Amino acid sequence: MSMSKKKARRKAQKSFPILPMAGGLLLIGFALLVMALPGREGSADSPSAVSVNQPAPELSLETMDGRTESLTDYREHVVLVNNWATWCPPCKAEMPTLAAYYNEHHEEGFTVIAIDAGDPVDVVSAFAQSYNLAFPIWLDPDQASLRAFGNSSLPNSYVIDRSGTVRYAWIGQVNEAMLEEHVTPLLTEDSY
Repeated sequence: MSMSKKKARRKAQKSFPILPMAGGLLLIGFALLVMALPGREGSADSPSAVSVNQPAPELSLETMDGRTESLTDYREHVVLVNNWATWCPPCKAEMPTLAAYYNEHHEEGFTVIAIDAGDPVDVVSAFAQSYNLAFPIWLDPDQASLRAFGNSSLPNSYVIDRSGTVRYAWIGQVNEAMLEEHVTPLLTEDSY
């Protein structure tokens, strides 16, 4: 056997393990794609709430009108902190749901604190007006909220009970069923 045929045979033998590995990676990629399809549990369209039981982070930010507010200012309220941005499609899609739920339940001690992740105040103001948002909107040019909650994916939401404990968290677009399942029971719960 000539030297060039031996080299070719060795090269073919060395590249053979790449084929099964590539096939395996393709299967994993396909499985992840199928899991991310709309309507599947845990997808961006239907995120799963994760139970959390930890104190809300210390967080103070500026409102659109220049005042500084803190999460502790909302003790005795059930608060849904929503980290979002004006350019984020699922953030835009969830805003009517958040606005409707807030309008229906704010008299029961519920509030949404929508924390914008870095957009200019004029852009945030125009967005809030176009969606008729009545809940507090905080500006977060340095993304302090994303760091405080340890999550840079948008949108993400955290439900804080009346005692200041984070009870639920999820990544992705909020829907009415999630709010009814996880937030509504907290509105009648006595946290003290």
